[in-house]
Amino acid sequence: MPQELRAVGWTGNSLALIDQTLLPHRNETRDVHDVDTLVDAIQRLVVRGAPAIGAAGAYGVALALLQGEREGWTEEQVRAAVARIREARPTAVNLMVCVDRVMTRFDEGLEAVLEEAAAVQREDVEGNRAMGAHGADWLLKRLAGTVGDRPLRILTHCNTGALATAGWGTALGVIRELHARGRLEVVYADETRPLLQGSRLTAWELVQEGIPHYVQADGAAAGTILRGEVDAAIVGADRIAANGDTANKVGTVGVALACADAGIPFLVAAPTTTVDLATATGDDIHIELRGEEEVLEWSGVRTAPAESRGHNPAFDVTPGRLVTGLVTERGVLEVSAGELPGERLK
Repeated sequence: MPQELRAVGWTGNSLALIDQTLLPHRNETRDVHDVDTLVDAIQRLVVRGAPAIGAAGAYGVALALLQGEREGWTEEQVRAAVARIREARPTAVNLMVCVDRVMTRFDEGLEAVLEEAAAVQREDVEGNRAMGAHGADWLLKRLAGTVGDRPLRILTHCNTGALATAGWGTALGVIRELHARGRLEVVYADETRPLLQGSRLTAWELVQEGIPHYVQADGAAAGTILRGEVDAAIVGADRIAANGDTANKVGTVGVALACADAGIPFLVAAPTTTVDLATATGDDIHIELRGEEEVLEWSGVRTAPAESRGHNPAFDVTPGRLVTGLVTERGVLEVSAGELPGERLK
């Protein structure tokens, strides 16, 4: 995939966001000039993926300052607008962490805010590349006794590539690193209901990279794993509790359970900004519920009976005991073996 692909970019006076609701059929960029449009873009998943919305939120502080200057807002109004951005998606902790980081330089003015936002974006790309190397090293060492030198077969869930980050990718970054080393045979990409981030976005990124892959229904994942067609699963995360419990796109916990039964590694790849040490366990993670229409309709056409109601959690929580390894830019924590984020990442 071209390295210049960026889901989030700063034009000088606006945010440029790849509209991920249109992929894979149309690759278009939306210019965002105001806070309302940014909040809507985050909530509608124009921009999505915890690190990517973190970067968008970081630049969103600058957007609020510029809008406040144009419209004569008070400092209180600007801060209130930033707070709206910060709370736009409550499960993904990166958004809050990145906004809070940039706000430490709020009183220094626009130039300082933009400098900090650019640092957030730069550090995420650097961290993702380090994460890819750590994850690939760990997997190849862990699986050497069972697979020898043959290329690996990897399953992933949702989208964790350049589109979901400031660049390169987390779980997909590990996959890209394996591919670059000639150690990747095929990827099984779960379609990821209800908005198909796997089949629309992950598959699109894999095509750009020339990586062989299958798109499969979420319900097929466990069977694929238990039939021995997968060597490991690698997923991302939106929030990781201090005990290693991990919130990720709904359907992830089923993948983890199947990996545990099959005795293969289940890896979570995420930057340390996704680890929320203030959240003790997964029970304390707020799970966003999205609109019923996302599961009751398809392309605006009702597919369920009119009397049916929709249950649409955007995420689920995988217990830390099922997480073989947590891959961050610092290395790999073997969570299920007792290496807990709350103890090792303080």
